[in-house]
Amino acid sequence: MRVIDSRIDTGSSAFAANAAAYREMVAVLRERQGWVIDGGEGRARQIERHHARGKVMVRDRIDLVTDDGTPFLELSMLSGWGQYDDAAPGAGIVTGIGIVGGVPYVFIANDATVKGGSLLPMSIKKHVRAQDIAAQNDLGVIYLVDSGGAFLPLQDELFPDKDHFGGSFYRQARLSAQGLSQLSVVLGGCTAGGAYVPALSDEVIMVRGIGRIFLGGPPIVKAALGEIIEPDDLGGAELHTRESGVSDHMTETEHEAYGLLREICETTNQRSFDHREGWIDWAEPEPPAYDVGEIYGIVSADDRIPFDATEIIARMVDGSRFAPFKPSWGDSVVCGFARLWGHLVGVIANNGIIFNESALKATHFIELCEQRRVPLVFLQNTSGYMVGRDSEVGGIAKNGAKMVAAVANATVPKYTVLIGGSYGAGNYGMCGRGFDPRFLFAWPNSRIATMAADTAETVLVDIRVGGMRGSETTEAELEAIRTEIRQQYETQSDPYYATSRLWDDGLIDPVHTRDILGLCLALAARQDEPPPGPGIVYRM
Repeated sequence: MRVIDSRIDTGSSAFAANAAAYREMVAVLRERQGWVIDGGEGRARQIERHHARGKVMVRDRIDLVTDDGTPFLELSMLSGWGQYDDAAPGAGIVTGIGIVGGVPYVFIANDATVKGGSLLPMSIKKHVRAQDIAAQNDLGVIYLVDSGGAFLPLQDELFPDKDHFGGSFYRQARLSAQGLSQLSVVLGGCTAGGAYVPALSDEVIMVRGIGRIFLGGPPIVKAALGEIIEPDDLGGAELHTRESGVSDHMTETEHEAYGLLREICETTNQRSFDHREGWIDWAEPEPPAYDVGEIYGIVSADDRIPFDATEIIARMVDGSRFAPFKPSWGDSVVCGFARLWGHLVGVIANNGIIFNESALKATHFIELCEQRRVPLVFLQNTSGYMVGRDSEVGGIAKNGAKMVAAVANATVPKYTVLIGGSYGAGNYGMCGRGFDPRFLFAWPNSRIATMAADTAETVLVDIRVGGMRGSETTEAELEAIRTEIRQQYETQSDPYYATSRLWDDGLIDPVHTRDILGLCLALAARQDEPPPGPGIVYRM
């Protein structure tokens, strides 16, 4: 593979302006992530009470379990942002991937400083998403349980449906049946439905004095039976470890529990990382030839101005080496082979609108990667498929459908990063959330919607005015309609709106993209090779 010849002038005023604008976006991201951790005003008292009980903060708990000096990939950190009156940082739950004894595990940990660990609709969605990641990547799950159960005022949004609270129990049972260890440490309340998290686990540790499990807490018992009982007598560690058998181990402190948890992890049969035996083609990694921080200056501060995806690839892949596929045809989609932290991947990246030739090129390349068993990395920055008579005559509907079908039927691992716009069916053809990539991350400049705000304003104003025929529409009324539509689309396409609702697995700093994808690929490499599809390459 040849080194990409970058054509970026890092000394230009445009580069400097772009970089300054992007540094501001990253600063906002860091500030909002800090709010999730610290909680801002109103949460200080909850944190103080948490510490007064001798309890450790949720991210510190994870740090005490994972191997020293290893990364923890936190997922969906800004879930719930702008929802629930801004009173649920991170939706009250921390999920992610950490290393214990050299083995990767998914962590699902309640944050009891947020609504007492009660589970909101987004908490459940985040919990279920983490379990799906565990299933796709053959990972055991560690539950650090400190939960008040379902948030009852919103019970209709989290209890009865397929992917609601019951769906998390279903997944937990299925993961255990697949031999993926389900381990729980009970560090607080496990009330009602929350009691089933440890009850469905393979092995359970309870901490004396703070860990409690009961289907109905003291208030429910009093109301139902007239019985007045202390929490520890109803469901404390002593009762469940020595009498009921719900718990397998009891410790005196949290720190002791985490040491015991690490010992238990040593007895499981979960797979560690071993690049030499992985099924994905691997070579010794090398850093990119260009400074990854230059991405800030490449991404246009004005999202209406395009930027070259090849320049992004050059600052992401090993040695900035890239073997392009069909470089002289369908150039609005860049396709080619590269290595990411040593793993061979096929990269598909947008340079704007997807034309007929671009769709066929991408389809052909996806088929090649499927046949050769090469994972796919999609870098999305597109306004969608080309419209207009010439495009329709050229068969954009069927050519786009070929690309969509190829993505849907690819059995190799797929990973998606929104590096810019993700509009219309382009989101689908470039492996958006609906096409089940193993992970989907987004940059702070990304936008996702059926169409851009400018386009939506034009289209929807025409539709609205068309429906008002027979009545005169003043310019002031037209302007009000334009403003309403623009504000709606600008709000709903904002990356924080998207990440709040788990349309991605987290907003990330572009400079961390290479490392995050490297970890995700390493997870796939330690698995058995997925069964191949038909493997036939049709020349498009």
